[in-house]
Amino acid sequence: MAKNLSNLRAPKGANANKKRVGRGMGSGMGKTSTRGHKGQGSRSGSSLMRGFEGGQMPLHRRLPKRGFTNIFRTEYLVLGLDKIAEFGIAEITLEVLQEKGIVKGRNKLVKVLANGELTSAVTVHAHKFSAAAAKAIEAAGGKAIVIGAEAPAA
Repeated sequence: MAKNLSNLRAPKGANANKKRVGRGMGSGMGKTSTRGHKGQGSRSGSSLMRGFEGGQMPLHRRLPKRGFTNIFRTEYLVLGLDKIAEFGIAEITLEVLQEKGIVKGRNKLVKVLANGELTSAVTVHAHKFSAAAAKAIEAAGGKAIVIGAEAPAA
């Protein structure tokens, strides 16, 4: 039988009725309303903190903590010279990188690294350049222009 809009159904077991507790012995969830007898979980207003393991040392405290995460670090999107050479364009700006789908989002910072080689003269606009990348771009006859750097006073 072919599937169409008139005979679509949810898979078996997908639709379950809401669990109605405390509605008599015949329901199977009467009397203690699935809370069991006595104890912390049976009392009204009982809520345990996230990760509580009945007094046992919680997993997040048993595991060792190592290292440090700097919350103020600046993340750069890395672009190699081999990628730049693949484009075959004379001038590479952030707009070009966004069109190519390499830079996704508006406020991404781009750093150019010296991965690969550059044969043609290319003007590259980026937020940062490694020393080797800037040297390789200028050796190929291009320019490495830092975005956001102030222009020298004339």
